[in-house]
Amino acid sequence: MAQLHITLVRSLIGRPENQRQTVKTLGLGKLHTSVVREDNVATRGMINTVSHLIEVKEV
Repeated sequence: MAQLHITLVRSLIGRPENQRQTVKTLGLGKLHTSVVREDNVATRGMINTVSHLIEVKEV
């Protein structure tokens, strides 16, 4: 299955709590941190919630 390389590129300051929790659940903390996650329905849903804060590339 494909994997996604997810990077936090925008700050969480002033963002709603659900977006903060989504970013934390993805495994991102500070700006410009990156994680690799499996491409599945749950991950895509989280990406859609915070798409304006992150950058996604397929690996």
